[in-house]
Amino acid sequence: MNVVVIGGGAAGFFAAVRAAELVPEARVLLLERTDKLLAKVRISGGGRCNATHACFEPAKLAKHYPRGGRFLRKPFQRFGSRETIAWFAERGVSLKTEPDGRMFPTSNDSQTIIDCLRSAAQRAGVEVRCGASVRDVSAKDKGFGLTLADGTEVDAERVIVTTGGHPKADGYAWLAALGHTIVSPVPSLFTFNMPAESIRDLMGVVASPARVRIVGTDLESTGPLLITHWGMSGPAVLKLSAWGARAIHGMAYTFTAQVNWLGGANENNVRERLIDQADDIARKQAVNADPFGLPKRLWAFLLDKANIPADRPWGELPHHDRNRMIDILTNDRYAVQGKTTFKEEFVTAGGIALVEVDPATMESRLRPGLYFAGEVLDIDGVTGGFNFQAAWTTGYLAGSAAVQ
Repeated sequence: MNVVVIGGGAAGFFAAVRAAELVPEARVLLLERTDKLLAKVRISGGGRCNATHACFEPAKLAKHYPRGGRFLRKPFQRFGSRETIAWFAERGVSLKTEPDGRMFPTSNDSQTIIDCLRSAAQRAGVEVRCGASVRDVSAKDKGFGLTLADGTEVDAERVIVTTGGHPKADGYAWLAALGHTIVSPVPSLFTFNMPAESIRDLMGVVASPARVRIVGTDLESTGPLLITHWGMSGPAVLKLSAWGARAIHGMAYTFTAQVNWLGGANENNVRERLIDQADDIARKQAVNADPFGLPKRLWAFLLDKANIPADRPWGELPHHDRNRMIDILTNDRYAVQGKTTFKEEFVTAGGIALVEVDPATMESRLRPGLYFAGEVLDIDGVTGGFNFQAAWTTGYLAGSAAVQ
């Protein structure tokens, strides 16, 4: 058996290792076009590698994927988060769970995951070749012929494509030439740029939970919101960008974001809270009268936005000032004009159309012997380890099927 894996990322290594371990006599060749293996693994999670998420029910796990969730339900039953943890543990890498469910190696170093994958590949006999860019793949009577950029020809009985996402559809042209439908790629997991908004001066402030909505749509997300020097980020914004990737792309990344700084609280909830705390905060200066526990810099910023003097006692504020503050707390608005990729972790919504792939094996329904894994598929998850879990799962299934 001769298997070629195209792409040296998380899905590629997982597929190659699985194939080589399952059938030791098979020749498994992994081709990576650059000189950098597992590049996304290295930068993931701020260099710690958010390897998976502590969500162990396949149906619930699948709900974290704006695209591909239904497709992944059965694959997750075969290889989900629990199996990922066991896979790494068997190879000497233990994962720990953080309060929000994200899982990292106990070393807090992505190099641990990289070393594990590379060592597993070496032990299994996987041949890894860097600087090997595939220019063309053609179907033959038996298997496939690959032409590399330097003119080298490589034959394979089975091919596993794990080339990741591409910002433009032409990056998938060689796969389209094999007959596959490409779902047009658009960015996912990005931050909101707000060049005209002074809230950027609060860089580093986190409000949790906050609810963010896109005005004029049904799109919303609740969670921690991080103010950056560009605008807004954090789980609330990143999840919203993932679920709304195509709609936001259609808006040319220009829209109004509505922020409820108190999560799900409505105006009546806020008014009742202020009434309940009236005696405690009446004599306090407005800047010190926050009964909601917001970050002090944010509370002061919102007071200024409501034109409320910071040093005025809260109990002396006229009714209309309090109403204006309540409105800002629950219905604040900011102009978004652009996006920024989240921590250099480029994620795309789009890729190989899932109707053309068998979810049990990741094999092409159009080209027997051709398999897909990872972001090259029209699959993407929200932030929190879900994109890596999809890579491990699809890589494992593709590697298993390719040698059987």
